[in-house]
Amino acid sequence: MDRLKQAADQTKVVVKLPPKWLNMYGDFITKNAGAVGQVEGALRSLTYILPGRFRESDVASESLNSGVQLLALYHDSLLSRALAHSVPQRKQHQSPHNRYTRFYSEKSPTYRRTAVTLSVIQYTELLLEMIAKRKGEKARWRVVVVLEAVKAMCRLILMRLTNSRPLLSPPLPERELVQEQPAHDEETILSPPSERSERSEAGSERWTMPRTSLTLPPLPSSEDISSYLLSKVLTADDIKPPKALLHRVCGLGEAAEVLYIIRPVIYASALAYWSQRQDGRGKADWRPWLLGLSIEYGARQLAKRDMETRRPGGARGLTQLEREELKKRGWALGWWAMRGAFYENVTKGVIRGFTGKLKNKPLLDMVGNIVDDYEFLWDQHYFPTATL
Repeated sequence: MDRLKQAADQTKVVVKLPPKWLNMYGDFITKNAGAVGQVEGALRSLTYILPGRFRESDVASESLNSGVQLLALYHDSLLSRALAHSVPQRKQHQSPHNRYTRFYSEKSPTYRRTAVTLSVIQYTELLLEMIAKRKGEKARWRVVVVLEAVKAMCRLILMRLTNSRPLLSPPLPERELVQEQPAHDEETILSPPSERSERSEAGSERWTMPRTSLTLPPLPSSEDISSYLLSKVLTADDIKPPKALLHRVCGLGEAAEVLYIIRPVIYASALAYWSQRQDGRGKADWRPWLLGLSIEYGARQLAKRDMETRRPGGARGLTQLEREELKKRGWALGWWAMRGAFYENVTKGVIRGFTGKLKNKPLLDMVGNIVDDYEFLWDQHYFPTATL
């Protein structure tokens, strides 16, 4: 019995250790957020030089990239939690994107779980495609279509949870560093008399008042006063409730958003069908490309028309967050030059002609080799050029 009790006690210790380690790891990440971001960036940079360096380098590179992205997602959740509990009574300045996504992430656990699921799929989709490609083209396209369908389902759920508001990319708050706050009354710090003379000099980080011994926060330099004052000005979007940063869509606007969401599924299915037909032109067939581009462009035009007819002021009545998202989607249209038939018939020849001119030239040859290494990803895989 004594041995059983000892074994049970040891089991309890083992069970209790992982949470302790996780708490220690969370504290370390919170206190060293800047250094952690630099390490993540260094690891990501390795993925730019690994492709083409050895056998199976594409899988190794993408495995590293997916691992770093998933780890960064976990770090984001730790930092977000620490930021929320750091100084709750003092309002932190947040970007409109973070205000909106954090509001729904905290309000709806289903929203957060769905958004995390969507992010995990986006970070691992290319790796899953590479693994499926080893079993053949049919298996690869099956995985591509299934992943696009699951992502579309997640986006439709997010749209439903936000009461038919347009989707944001990314759906989760972006990383914000936790800043240390002053320790006394959140504004002033009492300094020992011995330190007053050192900290009261002009240009020092803080200024100590001689009579009260209170330390004031530093002022901006004379060259940066304008930007400092502008950063303190409140805009109309700053005082709006988070959910008012995106207007609800209905009618044509809602149809446009649904079309935008399901477009990747339709395009991937059409590309899988026509590229595997024995009597067709394979990936050089223009029909999938024209179908996908038409749906995305049509959805954009429907959204603009709904905006001009239903919303007061039209495009001028957009919030900052809506303008940013509309701009992202506009730039995303450029990726159609790297997809399907347009890439096979036009872009591939331009890229190869460009890299051919860089051969045997100092320094420029290295740039050409990097482009050649990445051309394999654009040419042989679907997800490197996917924008949703």
